[in-house]
Amino acid sequence: MSIPIERDEPQFDEGAPDLPTPERAERPPLAARLAGGLKAMFRLRFDRSAARIAVVMGCFAALFLAISGRLVYLAVAPAEPESIRRFASSASVAARPDILDRNGEVLATDVRTVSIFAEPRNIIDKDEAVELLTAVLPDLNAAELRTKLNKKRGFVWVKREATPKQQAEVHRLGIPGVGFVPESKRVYPNGVAGAHVVGFANIDNVGIAGIEKYIDSQGLQDLNGLGFARTASDLKPVHLSIDLRIQHAMRDELLWGIGHFRAKAAASMLLDVTTGEVVSLVSLPDFDPNNPVDALEKDRINRMVVGVYEMGSTFKALTVAMALDAGKATINSSFDARSNLQYGRFSIGDYHAQRRIMTVPEIFIHSSNIGTAKMALAVGVEGHKSFLRKMGQLDRLRTELPESALPIVPAKWGELNTITIAFGHGVAVAPMQSAAAVGALMNGGYLMRPTFLKRSEEEAKATAVRVIKPETSEAMRYVMRLNAVKGSAAKASVAGYFVGGKTGTAEKVIGGRYSKNRLFTTFMAVTPADNPRYLFVTVYDEPQAAPETGGYATAAWNAGETTGRILERIAPMLSIPPRFDPPANPFPLMARLGAWGTK
Repeated sequence: MSIPIERDEPQFDEGAPDLPTPERAERPPLAARLAGGLKAMFRLRFDRSAARIAVVMGCFAALFLAISGRLVYLAVAPAEPESIRRFASSASVAARPDILDRNGEVLATDVRTVSIFAEPRNIIDKDEAVELLTAVLPDLNAAELRTKLNKKRGFVWVKREATPKQQAEVHRLGIPGVGFVPESKRVYPNGVAGAHVVGFANIDNVGIAGIEKYIDSQGLQDLNGLGFARTASDLKPVHLSIDLRIQHAMRDELLWGIGHFRAKAAASMLLDVTTGEVVSLVSLPDFDPNNPVDALEKDRINRMVVGVYEMGSTFKALTVAMALDAGKATINSSFDARSNLQYGRFSIGDYHAQRRIMTVPEIFIHSSNIGTAKMALAVGVEGHKSFLRKMGQLDRLRTELPESALPIVPAKWGELNTITIAFGHGVAVAPMQSAAAVGALMNGGYLMRPTFLKRSEEEAKATAVRVIKPETSEAMRYVMRLNAVKGSAAKASVAGYFVGGKTGTAEKVIGGRYSKNRLFTTFMAVTPADNPRYLFVTVYDEPQAAPETGGYATAAWNAGETTGRILERIAPMLSIPPRFDPPANPFPLMARLGAWGTK
């Protein structure tokens, strides 16, 4: 007789072990039964867990194989033509902002053009396509084009920057698989004018040198990549400090000078000493940014920024200013230059020896090596190094131009180095670097980093650093003016502009030794000397004597002559009116001190 089972009693699987009957054991508490139910819910069955694990592992393996296979396909398979076409179109329409001179004249701009591409997999008869394309584009190399079209690629360039006529002729051919991509082509309407400043962009409209490269460093390529700069009108024009009119005149005079003095190279620049703006910069030989292949030649460097040279006697301006500012000399101090300065086995002499005791102004206008060396020794080696570093002569000059050069300074700097550096030998710097320091001597004592972008005097003063006292600056303006009246700077003393100046002639180092017949000449001129606004710098690399120079190839005869011609030609363009009556009291402090030459 069977015993009926209550409905609320637990049911057990047939394979479960025997349990006590209700009559022989008490029922478990409710909490224990609930816990047991939950435990049974999550208990794995050993006879089924292996199959489940195998299924999970199989799913993961299939997913891994699918991802790996896709990555391999993307790495080795040619891209789809449409995706490549979209990429090429996106890259080629990248725009650049216009570059303008200080008066709004265009130095660089974009023009719209097209490039011709082909999709080899969609071209049925490749030989016929090559024959037709080379017939209307005769500058194409047929063998190279055939090689391109025979490759299993989805996209190849046929011709970049095609003319509208060429586009129309190719379009009429109706070759399947040949199409056009819009592009922005960079053009430079004024050609060589300002080439070393503006730089150039490559065929993909990426800046390679000069201001063009600087623009990219300011985030232009990021804007293009995000699609925010599709045309030049989307971008704010870049206004340079360069004056295109002065640029043309300066280059014209330098070309005359290179031919007349048979120089290896030449360069000139005009610096506004009140703002630090570079108003003009020319370096010859130069290049045309529209065809910049010539820029790769080693003699096409920007000699004002990239070249480093021993600046000769123009460095004496820094030495004199250092001694005056340190209190080691006054404008009325005298130094003995009656005999050569002996240092060990070395003997320091003067090019135009006066053989007498000279005042500071006389030392400057007679360019005495002996006098300036003694001034530097009075300051001392450490004081000399500290002053030149403060004037920016021992570190790399940084401007908007990405191109720059590190000065060459002695590894070990002793008294002999101080003696030679005092008159411009033993340290090599970029001419613009030296010009920036001389500009600080002229403008009241403020060292300003030169800039190729327009800025106001207030903006310049906000970042300028005072490096000398105002009275030292007046003393230096005074001796510069004196040198234009009584010294070697007379050839640049254009009437009406109260010019001051300093020459510098340095022997070049050839094979580790100074060569007496291979010179680097420099001339610096400031106008007006009583209240300076502009500093001119002209350099010649290995000039030769001209018929009128009496056999001399020193700075006064070539760099000084050219600076005078440039100043006379561009004077009407400058924002300072001529004064044919000299100022009544241009250097009041010097007059009160009774400086030599003021009476």
